[in-house]
Amino acid sequence: MEKIGGVPVCPGVALGELYVWERAPAPPAAEGGGPARELERLLRARDRAEEILEEQYRLALSRLGQDEADIFRLHRMMLEDPDFWAAARGPVESGQAGARAAALAAGETFARQLRALEDPYLRARADDVAEAARLLAAQLDGGEAPLTLPGPVILAADALDPGELLTLDRDKVLGLALGRAAPSGHWAILARAMGLPAVTGVEIAPTWSGRQAGLDGETGELWLEPDGETRGRLQARGLARAETAAAQALAARAPAVTRSGKQIEVCANIGKPEEAAQALAQGADGVGLFRTEFLCLGRADCPGEEEQFLACRWAAQAMEGRRVTIRTLDLGGDKRTPWLPPEEGENPALGLRGVRLTLARPDLFVPQLRAILRAAAFGKLAVMFPMVTSPEEVDRARALLDQCRARLEAEGVPAGPLEVGVMVETPAAALLAHKLARRVDFFSIGTNDLTQYTLAADRQSPALAGLWDQRNPAVWELIARTAQAGKAAGIRVAVCGQLAADREMTGRLLEAGVDELSVPPADVPAVKARVRELD
Repeated sequence: MEKIGGVPVCPGVALGELYVWERAPAPPAAEGGGPARELERLLRARDRAEEILEEQYRLALSRLGQDEADIFRLHRMMLEDPDFWAAARGPVESGQAGARAAALAAGETFARQLRALEDPYLRARADDVAEAARLLAAQLDGGEAPLTLPGPVILAADALDPGELLTLDRDKVLGLALGRAAPSGHWAILARAMGLPAVTGVEIAPTWSGRQAGLDGETGELWLEPDGETRGRLQARGLARAETAAAQALAARAPAVTRSGKQIEVCANIGKPEEAAQALAQGADGVGLFRTEFLCLGRADCPGEEEQFLACRWAAQAMEGRRVTIRTLDLGGDKRTPWLPPEEGENPALGLRGVRLTLARPDLFVPQLRAILRAAAFGKLAVMFPMVTSPEEVDRARALLDQCRARLEAEGVPAGPLEVGVMVETPAAALLAHKLARRVDFFSIGTNDLTQYTLAADRQSPALAGLWDQRNPAVWELIARTAQAGKAAGIRVAVCGQLAADREMTGRLLEAGVDELSVPPADVPAVKARVRELD
């Protein structure tokens, strides 16, 4: 038996056969034909790389969650960065380098600059730059073959890109042992979300493939050919973790009640109607956020009323009488579609998005409102409007909703009852919460955007990662003001942003007066368990 020390990254244990994977070397460069041809190849490769990153974004969003999906948006932003693109394009146009060599050189230059910084977060972003450049270069070689595994194995590799990790067959990977991957890298975020035990900082030998191994992601240890005692200890640790998770999952079906007797609803965030059943299986008390815009992404046209009705009805019926809160289309900003004209202006995050867009485009808004009203006849539904900044926007949206109900009644089409709420995700909404509360049945605080707009820090910008902090006192001041306004008006106050799943902050949210937490489905059992620990 040989024990190898590494750096712990993701908790959990794994026992099984090792499989050492090495990225295939790039084929000989197919470059030549002059600067004009190489530039054309580089432009085509960038378009294809951006398409792949968008596909990975949607895949991560459906499987894991918004925070994990944002990793791929960040990589796309790097490819679109003017400085990076100038560094890649310049040598090609001047004839000094071919397309692939220029792409890799630009990535290495920017990565080297980041590695020289003191900030550990920015140093870790060097890997992201290199990964984005490598993806670009791979498209010049005709694309990369997916990483396939022979069976359930502990995967050992020098490093893994987030895209490589995302597309792994989860049933075939027991754990990860990596060589030089940064513990704070984006691969680690994905590994945690996928529930993969992982260590890094391990010196890996190609001859390990086929050998038996044990891995402890909590201690950072890897054993080659573990003896019976070590295997038994790891199995016991794994069993204890599984029993804890099973107990939480079993308890998740029961209400989450604090020690002082306050019941908190723990709901799930979903992006597709079929995810409602997964949420219910995890013990969710309802759906606190159904992101309907993800019905629209990756397609050539906007889904019509009937398609949206079927999706909303599916989610409503899957939750078996529990409330499903549907957010109306939150398109615009970073969520663009081929059929939505590109927005003018340099900052789309401050442009025509959310309820601003749908009020300006009744051809999008009316079919969705009709679909939600029709689906409400088949289950308990609520609707909420995103990116609200004024009471007037709420009045206009509610008036349109009332008109849609009246038309359905005139047509003899059943329309069910609906609670109506707003997302509080702008400082304006939080500061006017006392006025908004008179117009709605509930608030849902979107802490991701609220943090972004309060601190003027783009949450997708690596350079501003140190500023984008949901625990910032200014953000908490707005959360508290919103909760107080909701309590004074007697309406429900929910939190559906990333902060809702932060178990270290659960107590503070409840203390502020929050009634509902809406989190990724996989987090429901642990959040309910945390609520029960609080007094």
